[in-house]
Amino acid sequence: MTPERRAQLEALGTVLRAHMFRARMTCGGLYVENPDVPGCRVVHPDAWWCGEEHPSARLVVRPREDDAGREWVWTSWGYPLAEARRVMDVVMAVKTLLDGKPGVTL
Repeated sequence: MTPERRAQLEALGTVLRAHMFRARMTCGGLYVENPDVPGCRVVHPDAWWCGEEHPSARLVVRPREDDAGREWVWTSWGYPLAEARRVMDVVMAVKTLLDGKPGVTL
């Protein structure tokens, strides 16, 4: 991970924490969890909260080739959320993604 991408994710983590999410940098990206919503019983290798089960995702920043190579925030499973410089769009996408409702369409 480049220092620039790490800085983008760290800044995003600060904003997500202000929106009451748990967010922490890991070696694989920004791990985000919604502590207000019960989730499934999946043990995430990046989780640092023992015994809690909430919707979570690991976010990374990388170029989106079909958008002229602009930096986007992606889920660890390869789903693009929003352009990295559009922080509030990313926050809204994360809120939708981790709201605990099955079958989320972003």
